[in-house]
Amino acid sequence: MKTAHDLVLQAKANVREIALQDAEDAIRQADVLIDVREADEFAAGHLPGAVLVPRGLLEFKLSGTPALSGRDLKVVLYCKTSGRAALAAQTMQSMGYLNVSSIAGGFDAWAAAGKAVVKPEPTAFE
Repeated sequence: MKTAHDLVLQAKANVREIALQDAEDAIRQADVLIDVREADEFAAGHLPGAVLVPRGLLEFKLSGTPALSGRDLKVVLYCKTSGRAALAAQTMQSMGYLNVSSIAGGFDAWAAAGKAVVKPEPTAFE
């Protein structure tokens, strides 16, 4: 029986993972940057320009959003540490997307490297 770790390793063997040092350039060249984490993770901080599409809704959002339906879109995905993004990239490839990649190390590696992170402003009730 396969474990979640086994599935992630299998996905990573079948998808293009972008090294952290190449991620900013890949994002600039992409048509869309997708964060596949959950809404609370996204709200706590995300990469500039990212669109939230939680992994659990990925197939439905891609199918139901005309701007994301083009199979030739250049897509960069990320999650917390890269496992969910690899699984999402594999899913997108099976749906016929041709230019999908994920960021190695995910959001945690990005933030640890001191790269730009968008954090929402706290609401002040005065």
